[in-house]
Amino acid sequence: MAETNKQPQRTWSPALKHTVTRPVIVVVMGVSGSGKSTVAALLAAALGCQLQEGDDLHPPENVEKMRGGTPLTDADRMPWLHKIAAEIGGWRARGECGVLTCSALKRSYRDIIIGDHRDVILVYLKGSADLIHQRMAARHGHYMPVALLDSQFAALEEPTPDEHPIILDVGGKPTELAHEIVSQIEDRQHTSDDTVRPASTRDDR
Repeated sequence: MAETNKQPQRTWSPALKHTVTRPVIVVVMGVSGSGKSTVAALLAAALGCQLQEGDDLHPPENVEKMRGGTPLTDADRMPWLHKIAAEIGGWRARGECGVLTCSALKRSYRDIIIGDHRDVILVYLKGSADLIHQRMAARHGHYMPVALLDSQFAALEEPTPDEHPIILDVGGKPTELAHEIVSQIEDRQHTSDDTVRPASTRDDR
């Protein structure tokens, strides 16, 4: 019997004029309330990428613990992180463009979901605890209680230069943040193209 569950062929149709020429995978990280979902949705639309909410990959028992105000342990997170890594691995294997949200608070978590894949770009939405507390208090219908935010900040290990992150202040407008991410991705791809292109074929600068 022929397989019926194959991934449909996706069309990369950018919604924003840009010069990103190769499919890109972006992981948008930050504590809950930093605006990951909003910025990631705008970025995915701008690039014509598919979007995956990392929270949607949590097993039900994790969701229930968080809804009840119980912080997740590293053991709780392991199946979730490996599921995210598998999602990214699938995109890479198929040469697809994708944007994924994930709190990715610790370096060890990012080592699982990104590892040494330089073609996966890490975006860190950085904000003060006071600002994000205010945002969280205004949110409705999300299972992450404000009380758990302090535990997220306590666990947060900000990305270091060797992870080559794009770091943006969450105080900016989401549309501006998405456009800035696109601009930095363009710069990286152009720099990469210049690095691999023979010197005789590069533009004089």
